Amino acid sequence: MLDLRTVTVMRYILPLREGGSLPALAEADDDFKYVLKFRGAGHGVKMLISELLGGKITEALGLKIPELVFVNLDADFGRTEADEEIQDLLKFSEGLNLGLHYLSGSIAYDSNVKIDPLLASKIVWLDAFITNIDRTFKNTNLLIWHKELWVIDNGASFYFHHSWQNFDVAAKTPFKYVKDHVLLSQASLLDEADKLAHEVLNDTIFRKIVDLIPDDWLHWNDAEENPNEIREIYFQFLKNRLENSQIFVNEAKNARE
Repeated sequence: MLDLRTVTVMRYILPLREGGSLPALAEADDDFKYVLKFRGAGHGVKMLISELLGGKITEALGLKIPELVFVNLDADFGRTEADEEIQDLLKFSEGLNLGLHYLSGSIAYDSNVKIDPLLASKIVWLDAFITNIDRTFKNTNLLIWHKELWVIDNGASFYFHHSWQNFDVAAKTPFKYVKDHVLLSQASLLDEADKLAHEVLNDTIFRKIVDLIPDDWLHWNDAEENPNEIREIYFQFLKNRLENSQIFVNEAKNARE
């Protein structure tokens, strides 16, 4: 469950311009299509780390999420691209990126559709845990595929790492943005979701997840720590946030009232 395959992009199909970071649909050498997230876009490798950590925690909680893969992008890949913006994006994304398996035929979740209260509560719990600010009525980042609800796009999570200080304080703070969550009104079983999360998440899983972060993504200009020290900070954030989950659970419960 916690391993990732590595594929290589063979064909750039089209940009998905609804995303601010210009993700793209691409075909890899395993003949599958992926939504490709680029290291050269927006918040760069920190966005990829958010996608990776958030995605594997989503998976550990038993929620549906497209398969995550590491994606190699060759240095020559973007030279034939006519769009200069996309060409620059591809050039600055040479090396290891991240992809999510493309769910062909999926449709965006309609917030008017009622879902199971426990499922809604688990997704709200997840987003409060990973501090994901981007699962709102404006942008649900949920898909319906084969009559099931799938979680996508966790790249706007772990926002403490953009300032990279006081991670221990950040781990124990409420998640005020939960009030805007698209599923909050349906999340009537937050205590049950919290209990289930504590049954499946633990230090061993957190360690395995943070160890997935490639060294290549952990050389930051705004941090003095080396890759192993950065991984340790992510681990401590996850550990401390789980231990103090009642803080953000209570915030979500209050926001529902």
